[in-house]
Amino acid sequence: MEAVADSTATPSTPVDVVLVGGGIMSATLGSIIRLVEPTWSIRIYERLDAVAQESSNAWNNAGTGHAALCELNYTPEKADGSIDITKAVAINEQFQTSREFWQHLVSADLLPEPEGFIASTPHMTFVRGAANVDYLRRRHAALVVHPLFSDLEFTDDPAVVGEWAPLLVAERSSDEPIAATRSTSGTDVNFGALTRKLTDYLESTGAELHLQHEITSLRQRKDGTWRLKVADRSWNAAERRSTVDAKFVFIGAGGGALPLLQKAGIPEAKGYGGFPISGLFLRTTNPELVAQHQAKVYGKADVGSPPMSVPHLDTRVVDGETSLLFGPYAGFSTKFLKKGSLLDLFLSIRPSNIVTMLAVAKDNMDLTKYLISEVTKSRWNKFKTLRDFMPTADPKDWEFITAGQRVQVMKSHPEKHGVLEFGTELITAADGTIAGLLGASPGASTAVPAMVDLLERCFPQQFPAWHRELATMMPSLAPQEWSSEEAFAELEADDADFQKTA
Repeated sequence: MEAVADSTATPSTPVDVVLVGGGIMSATLGSIIRLVEPTWSIRIYERLDAVAQESSNAWNNAGTGHAALCELNYTPEKADGSIDITKAVAINEQFQTSREFWQHLVSADLLPEPEGFIASTPHMTFVRGAANVDYLRRRHAALVVHPLFSDLEFTDDPAVVGEWAPLLVAERSSDEPIAATRSTSGTDVNFGALTRKLTDYLESTGAELHLQHEITSLRQRKDGTWRLKVADRSWNAAERRSTVDAKFVFIGAGGGALPLLQKAGIPEAKGYGGFPISGLFLRTTNPELVAQHQAKVYGKADVGSPPMSVPHLDTRVVDGETSLLFGPYAGFSTKFLKKGSLLDLFLSIRPSNIVTMLAVAKDNMDLTKYLISEVTKSRWNKFKTLRDFMPTADPKDWEFITAGQRVQVMKSHPEKHGVLEFGTELITAADGTIAGLLGASPGASTAVPAMVDLLERCFPQQFPAWHRELATMMPSLAPQEWSSEEAFAELEADDADFQKTA
């Protein structure tokens, strides 16, 4: 994909939509807008030389189609011992909406066949120790009665666990209680490939992609439009600096979103800070090992560790090649992007968020200690964490790769002054002319409902008409009760062909 020269639109002719960042969020929003408003002009700015090079890149994330089938942090235990499945149900519903949108694009020949970006991969949870086994049993009992989780299986029999995932039990001591759950409806998603396909679709409809172009600042004009300053980072740029005017701006730049929202000066972004977390994965392409493990297996996070550091041993399918990925190993860097600057964290400090950031630092000393311990661990001690999952793991089969950079949300709080959030946060201006997305997991898996939410907030007048059209593409957007067997049966029928090809 080649960058388009800025001269194609002068500042006096505002672009309808400017998307900042060439990741899954911008590609998703652009695709939805193109379907409901095909005449709107769309322009994408990406500072690197290709789209999907940061968090959306296949090797910078685990590729889990997050549906809460295996992630324990979405099903917390209440004080009375019961399991709260509220968040798990919500995330599963959101992922179903994303899949419906992808299915619509494929069925309408707007995307290639889905095997290029999604693969059917069982999702498992694996725990050790009597207390964790008991928790997992109760979690399964709470979830399985809901139609969205009806295929979830539970076992505390090592032989059955071995049938599901042989590498988990080979040479494991029989004295240790273990248990697992499995859902065969899970998926592995190559969000990098999906982003590229969505971007290709947008370009085919007239959207302009500007690679190696970075938005350096932006300000709102008196007429409500935004003027963005653009720096051309290509080595042979004819014009290094230019401007573009936009009626609507979406900042989907991952860790780079917060600094740009701050530069925009909207009051809704005040008080927000970013807590960057880096990490590593272990990867193997050994055909013998890959053949023995066909699942994404999530464990339980250590006390004090962030949810994104939950250990998991995953089947990954990237560009037709299958491998295994284990991790992530959390670390700390002051960069907000993998290819960012070490000054990112410090430059994000503002008078409006310094109290928030200090309060978060004070209340999260356990997290700080955990990150320090992870950073100072030797490679062998890191590898031993894999051995807890896979007792037969041999260092010669595995290599370390750098994971993507995540920036967790710090936000003001009326009582605690500041709290650390591990989800995603959509920030929209009161006049609906600019929006941005902060945070990490479940992120890409819920991109479609997040962007539909953005459209509802930013375009309240147009949205009722759009919603009727979108509901024909994504039936789950229509009002319904997911606990209804009829509604779930309809979802399964609509998804059957997509699941088969995936």
